[in-house]
Amino acid sequence: MSKSAESGRFSWPIAFTLLALIIAAVVIIVFLRLESWPARTAAQGTSELERLGRDLRSAFIDVAHLQPRITINNRVYLEQSIPTSEFVVLSRRIEIEHELLHSWAGSSKRVKLHGSFTVKAGFDLRQDLAVDIRPDEILVQLPHAQLLGVEQERVDVLAFENGFWNRISASDVQNELSILPQLAREKAAENNLPAEAEDVLQKQLHERIHTRQPLKLVFRSSSKTD
Repeated sequence: MSKSAESGRFSWPIAFTLLALIIAAVVIIVFLRLESWPARTAAQGTSELERLGRDLRSAFIDVAHLQPRITINNRVYLEQSIPTSEFVVLSRRIEIEHELLHSWAGSSKRVKLHGSFTVKAGFDLRQDLAVDIRPDEILVQLPHAQLLGVEQERVDVLAFENGFWNRISASDVQNELSILPQLAREKAAENNLPAEAEDVLQKQLHERIHTRQPLKLVFRSSSKTD
């Protein structure tokens, strides 16, 4: 009976030893998890930013048919790839009238022309285009929009009047025709067509790109390209 009682008796020293081992194991596990937490968080953050970089690349390909240089925390993730040199954002039809009136020795000649032109505004992609992805914002740097081209649709002659001895020459007509595209370009600039192109691009990118970080477009000055 004494042996049976001794075998059934609870051993407190062994229990305390097991409890101490369990507590020690838990403490070690928690310590290791806390120690590796910054590295795991950084790895998860970098992975998320890289995924965002791939999404931004796809968005720019869809919107502008180009792949910008993408950096993540100042580290180059994707190099720039440009299939075309220009990206046209919008086009406007511009109507222009111009008149030549010249008098000489009491004789006057008059030429009046009306021109219809399509003026295109957009971005010169030969300038640097870069996207910097940061944890707190996405910074898109690109050149200011500019007028990329003026295309003549038609020209109508509204008046063609010769003087008695002051006659209209071929050079008169050629000069008047050459003035019309420049006037169309000036009118498009006065109507702020490049600024409108920047607004259109910004709207397109905001509609296409959905991120928790704010998307900021920074336009830099660039030389004009016809």
